[in-house]
Amino acid sequence: MKISETEILIVPGYKNAGPDHWQSRWERKLSTARRVEQEAWSKPVCEEWTARLAEEVNRAERPVVLVAHSLGIPTSVLAIPDFQNRVAGAFFVAPPEVDNPKVRPKHMMTFGPYPREPLPFPTIVIASRNDPFGRFEPARDIAGAWGADFYDMGEAGHINDKAGFGPWPEGTLMFGRFVSGLR
Repeated sequence: MKISETEILIVPGYKNAGPDHWQSRWERKLSTARRVEQEAWSKPVCEEWTARLAEEVNRAERPVVLVAHSLGIPTSVLAIPDFQNRVAGAFFVAPPEVDNPKVRPKHMMTFGPYPREPLPFPTIVIASRNDPFGRFEPARDIAGAWGADFYDMGEAGHINDKAGFGPWPEGTLMFGRFVSGLR
């Protein structure tokens, strides 16, 4: 599949993705990309976030590719039952631990636990070994439960602009390969 044949939905996490974040850069660079805007980025409510994402998926006119970071991942997974349009695939980066009471901010737990059923579309999960919002082993475990491909980024923090991933050429290449393998 070509990127131009898809609608790329950028699904940021808690507090949105700032202008230097790789998601924002991709949104500006990819002509078919648009951000799923949330009402309250700093006070996420699971039901509101998932409903908003489902709304955007359901208004899409082409196959959707989800590009989710952090809290955007459980938002995406929990919204699946409400998707009426076709999702061709999902590119998930830095999954947070939504069932670990030690991880902050605490409201992330309202998005958990993750469903463990296989996802109905091809997915890649990219995780870091030192992400402050989610440990590596639970990320690999949930990717396995979902039937997703898994990529180990090494020690890459939260894989955001603060961790040095504003321009993320490796991610751009991974995303291009991922989309080209979709049907």
